[in-house]
Amino acid sequence: MNPTKKIQFTLWAALLGVAFCFAQKKQSEGDVFFFQYEYQKAARAYEKQLSEGTLTKQQFLNLADAYFETDNFEKASAAYMEIYDQDTIMNPHHYNKMLQSLSKAPNSEGVDAFVERVSSNFPKELLENMEFNKQLLQSGTDENQLEYEIFNLEGNSPQTDFAPSFYLNKLLFSSGRLANKKLRYEPGNEGYFNIYESEIQPSGQIRSLKTLKGLEETNYHKATPSFSSALNSVFYVASNTQNGELAFDSKGKNALSIAKQTIGGDHQLLLKDLSTSFYYPFYDDRNGKLYFAADFEDGYGGTDIYFVYTNNGQVMSAPINLGPRINSSGNEIAPFIFENSFYFASDVFFGLGGMDIYKSNLEGEDFGIPINLGNQINTEFDDFGLIIRNEGDGLLGYFASNRPGGKGKDDIYGFKVDEKPGLKTLTFKGEVVNSQNQNAVANAVVSLWNMDGEKIATTTSDENGAYRLEVPYETEVVIEATKERYSRFIEQFGQEQLDALQKQSYTIGVSLYDDLVEEREGQKVVKLDDFYFDKGSTDLTDNIKNELTKVVDFMNAFPEAQLRVETYTDSRGGSSTNFKLTQARSDAIKRYLVASGVPATSVLYSIGYGEDKILNNCTNGVFCLETLHKQNQRSLIVVLNDNVMFD
Repeated sequence: MNPTKKIQFTLWAALLGVAFCFAQKKQSEGDVFFFQYEYQKAARAYEKQLSEGTLTKQQFLNLADAYFETDNFEKASAAYMEIYDQDTIMNPHHYNKMLQSLSKAPNSEGVDAFVERVSSNFPKELLENMEFNKQLLQSGTDENQLEYEIFNLEGNSPQTDFAPSFYLNKLLFSSGRLANKKLRYEPGNEGYFNIYESEIQPSGQIRSLKTLKGLEETNYHKATPSFSSALNSVFYVASNTQNGELAFDSKGKNALSIAKQTIGGDHQLLLKDLSTSFYYPFYDDRNGKLYFAADFEDGYGGTDIYFVYTNNGQVMSAPINLGPRINSSGNEIAPFIFENSFYFASDVFFGLGGMDIYKSNLEGEDFGIPINLGNQINTEFDDFGLIIRNEGDGLLGYFASNRPGGKGKDDIYGFKVDEKPGLKTLTFKGEVVNSQNQNAVANAVVSLWNMDGEKIATTTSDENGAYRLEVPYETEVVIEATKERYSRFIEQFGQEQLDALQKQSYTIGVSLYDDLVEEREGQKVVKLDDFYFDKGSTDLTDNIKNELTKVVDFMNAFPEAQLRVETYTDSRGGSSTNFKLTQARSDAIKRYLVASGVPATSVLYSIGYGEDKILNNCTNGVFCLETLHKQNQRSLIVVLNDNVMFD
């Protein structure tokens, strides 16, 4: 059973024998079983009710959930699909269950096809995470996998053992082993969860198990410890109690709070809500953040991971959701930080099955794409609660799993490995900006390509122009950015550049077509400042070359443009001479553009119009000021295919 549901089950249902109350509504037998987490009985009761009449939409959804919780994935997927096709009342968490069911049920609609149907209900980060991990898991990563030495702890019991935590040179963990025969519950046949300590042997095995002393006495749950060496304190979850007895909310629900026990010192209750359970606290000694899992209404699915700011463990802020890069439509639990990597567990639908353990690289306040740790740490069963530390020349870690071959319902496994778990990745992050004014460009498509011409990742810049891409490590890639009416950005990076780039952001500059052109004389031309040839000359001055560089940049940005160079002069001088002069000047401009890299095939015409198109009254024989004559001395770079470039 999912470890989150396991605590909920033991606390809210069979453990307590407490049923939820339905205000002003008679409960059916299926409802009673469902809200007592008796899913097998609930499914049978709902099926009977359905055969005798009808189920409400909510009851039919409950039936689908009951099938899911009892691993009847074929019936679960069919029920979820029926609800979705008729009039869905499902939230993203139900979509996650449906997708899990589809992936495990034979002869069902493929997950990929259905993700396409419901993708609008998911944040883009979840879809990016899915594509990344799908690519990672399907491409075959054996050559990149680490060699793990994984072993079952000899100290595991026939009951539930989970949530390991380092405690100085010892190991803490939670267990449902029967410490007191009078304090037990059915049908789990376990004791209330308690926290144990043990010595770690050089092999990684544990010995000398005993309950952790010094915690506040309670007959009920104490679980999921996390030790802070900076505060010399243990953070853990405990059943809400009042005067030594379980405390319930108005609906008859008991929940878990987070407590802090200073070793040899004070006990404090940090987070408590009679209607909301808190799970898996983890205190980050570096910055005083207290992480935990909870199922708040503002979440992305089931339980999400949150943090609060603290002052030496004293809560100083409201809970802050880690956001859609970490949290998904599934359940996220068990946060742990090691060497700038954030480890956690999730049952999101694109994993190997059940709970999988993921690693996300910390990038300041941001998180990298969560990376599935692969099929040695993860299985098709529940794997969660990973911790790790340096040990000798390698690393020593622990996690919990209900994989076959264990001693109990959940066992703790140890592992040794030479390097930090998690494959090496390549990250591009930064902003897409308008090259002309540095304003953010939203909704630009940013893609990465490998050297075989295959697109390996794509994303869209947000309203602030921010983008982020992460892929399995490559030694060479090409990055591309595109948006309608903007220039295409493309750049190739080698290994040395890529390694340097992992420590900094990368700004992508694109040009808006409409910023680079303007309407003049009834046609679209490249936007240039006025420039003038010396009298009677066809030589390009430095000022003229500087302006023509803008044309080169324009053509680099929009290489599909087709140009015509037009040059005009004033009415002074002979008409024939002026035609020859302006033709020579247009030809000189074309030669310069071609020499600067503009394809000759892109400059279709270079034409001298002489004095044919005077813009003012300064015609032959009319006296005009020099400034008025200069209005007629001009060169235009006309974009001939302006009207079809973006069709």
